[in-house]
Formats: sequence, structure tokens, C-alpha cells
Amino acid sequence: MKNNSLIELDRAHLIHPVSAYRAHERKGATIWETGKGLYLTDSEGNRLLDAFAGLWCVNIGYGQDSVVEAAAAQMRKLPYATGYFGFASEPTILLADQLATLSPPGLNRVFFTLGGSDAVDSAIRFITHYWNARGEPQKKQMIALDKGYHGSSSTSAGLTGLPAFHRQFDLPLKWQHHIPAPYAYRDPDGLSGDALVSASVQRLRAKVEELGAENVAAFFAEPVQGSGGVIVPPVGWLKAMRETCDELGILLVADEVITGFGRTGPLFACEHEGVTPDLMTVAKGLTAGYAPMGAVLMREEIYAGIADGPDNHLPIGHGLTYSGHPVSAAVGLEVMRLYQEGGILANGQARYPRFAERLEALRDHPLVGDVRHKGMLAAIELVADKKTRARFDGALGVPDRLTATGYANGLLFRAFADGTIGLAPALSATADDVEQIIDRLTRTLNDVLDLPEIRGALV
Repeated sequence: MKNNSLIELDRAHLIHPVSAYRAHERKGATIWETGKGLYLTDSEGNRLLDAFAGLWCVNIGYGQDSVVEAAAAQMRKLPYATGYFGFASEPTILLADQLATLSPPGLNRVFFTLGGSDAVDSAIRFITHYWNARGEPQKKQMIALDKGYHGSSSTSAGLTGLPAFHRQFDLPLKWQHHIPAPYAYRDPDGLSGDALVSASVQRLRAKVEELGAENVAAFFAEPVQGSGGVIVPPVGWLKAMRETCDELGILLVADEVITGFGRTGPLFACEHEGVTPDLMTVAKGLTAGYAPMGAVLMREEIYAGIADGPDNHLPIGHGLTYSGHPVSAAVGLEVMRLYQEGGILANGQARYPRFAERLEALRDHPLVGDVRHKGMLAAIELVADKKTRARFDGALGVPDRLTATGYANGLLFRAFADGTIGLAPALSATADDVEQIIDRLTRTLNDVLDLPEIRGALV
């Protein structure tokens, strides 16, 4: 079908996630046709270097034939198997075993979902059930971070700390609360390092005290906040929050939907500080975007609290038709093999030093206020005034200008609404891919800087 016809069909029928519907209709869709390595080709024949791994997820790059073969073989053998009624399939069992083996020690139980949002929803349901089964039904309040992202479903979006996901949705819900992110560049008290870690602990304590510790069920946090602008907390932050949750008698949920599977270096970001959360949500890199799948991992104590609760002869009323889908599981198993035996995890770790070096060199650029990175995950925050850290006036449309200019330079990245650029290249990136990403990004920054209205807005 011709490209124009597809665009018109898109306008007429397809609702796009997290978009301004009328604005999208006016602009029309960009349609991807092929992908190989870190490169995508659109329907007009333009070849783009994808520095964002699709949506933080294509960690192994596009066109890995062994993953396609694993999916096709499973489809021929057994395309679907329900997990209800005591049924299971081999790839689902094996993938659960792999996750339990590879995840932080103690996360022995695995519930499969379709993605990150319903993994968080599932975690919320399990937590609610757990405290009810323990005879503490008053523990319903849950705390997360400002600028955190925990999905966009009915309950997960309320834990997300971004206003766009609350507006017109009657969120957050009354039991959902937020504390300031460990965001050194914009900390309200100007704190960083150990002082910011201590302040975060006190902010959590204060919120728990306000709500009553006997009423608080859990604290949700990403080890690195992705959609909030790649906010990298100080070293020791996650461990300190783990210890604080233990002292306060609340559960810690680590949302590794973005950070999991090598994105920050080790297989899971919790490994940086030797932390085992009570529950951990994963998705994206689990199948590297090749098939829909997410998961909730939980400690045995949480599983036992649910399994051994009142009326435990009755079914636990939480399930999904496609939980543990055998084709997605087969894809996940092959992706896990590529991370480890295929050397993709090690490749990402090897690329990080040069990636970091090139990123750090951008700090001197006239548009750049801050550079943040952890493994193959990074942000460049643009400002109009380096001294005051003032952002550009929203009326200038800096994110749209960045996106369009990057596209013209053959580069895809995430341009956040506040003018921050997000990068998350595939762990399979070659040395040349890394150089090309930063070269094209530098060219894009220079081109945007040359726009009279942007240069005129600089202080």
C-alpha cells in the first residue's frame, strides 16, 4: 500500500499512545519499514540511527535472526498455552527459572505480564493481598517519586510522578503519594552526593510519619528514573532506601522495567548496590521488544504471605490470558542467551566508557546544562541559562525542534517536554555506532543553537 494511503488510514483509525491526538492527525504518522542493527528505515527510504532502542527496549538491536527463529519454532510447536487450571508450557517454566536464577538473590517467584504497566498493576494487587492476608488491612498507602514512571494504566499511572499521566484522569488516587526525586541538578535544597541520599531518607521518613507507618504498604522507585529525564541518584541511594523501608516496615518495589537487562551495566540495576527489593518489575529488555512480555519477581516471604493466607484453598484472583505466553517466553529465553552467551551484555559494558567520555565532552556546549548517565542510559538537559539553570520558554517548542533536527541528521532520540534529550542505544552497539550517535547529536545541538530564536533566548 502506498505511504500516503497508510498515513490517511492511520489518521482515520489508529489511536497513538501518549500523543496529542489532533496534533498527530495534522502531522501524520512516520511509518517504519525495516530495522537492522541500530538502524531503522522509514517508508520514504530515510535511514535513521536509533539511539533510543525503540522505547528503551530493543537492547539487542534489530534483526536478530535467532530470536525470529525461536519465535517461529515455538509458534509451530505450540502457539498458545494458558497458565490457568494448572497448565504450563516448557519455555515459560524455563524463563521463570532463568529470571529467578539471574535476578538479585531471594527473588525466587515470577508472575508474567504483557508489559511494564500491568507488571506494576500486578505488584499493587499482590501487595494489597499480602497485607490483607497478614491481618494488616490498614496498610494501603503507597509512595513513589516525583518524576518517576510506573506505567499508564488505571492504577500504575497514579504512582507515576508525571503530570501528563494524571491530567483529566482523576489521578493520583487518594492512597498514592510522592516525595521529591533524588535529582541533584534541580534539588530544591541544592543537595548532592551523600547529603542528597540523607535528605531522600528523611523525605521518605517524613511522608511515612505523615501517613502513619502502620498505614503504609510500599515504596516504589526506579533505580534510575527513565521517563522523568534519566535521573541518576547518588551512589548509595538505593541501598539507603532499602534500609529505610526495612526500618519502617514497608515493602520496597524496584521498578526495573527500563533499567533491567543490562541497560545500566549489570543485568539489573539493583546489582550496583547489592540490593534485593521485595518485589521487582521488569519488561522492555526481557524480550528486547521482539514480543510483548513483562514480569513481577517477588521474594519468597511475599509469595508465602499470599499463598498461606486465609482461605488459601481458594484461587488467588489475579491472572491474565497471556501471562507466560509461550511464544514470548521462547523469545525471552533466546534474548537471555544473547545477553550472556552471545556477548551482548558484555558488549554494552565495553561500550560504556567511550559513550560516557563523549557525553561528558558535551557539558561545554552552550545549550547543555547537565549530563547524566549510567551504562547505556543517558540524558543531556538543555537550559537557556547555565548559571540559573532556567529552562527554555515552552513556547519555543524546543523538544519538537530537537526531534525534527535530529531526524534531519539521521538520529533518533527522546526529546522530553522539559528540553532534556534521552539516549538509550542498544547494548549491541558497535564502537562506530557510539561515535556516530554523539557526532550526529553534536551536529543536532549545533543546528538548534544556530536557530535565531534559540540563540536569542540564551542568557
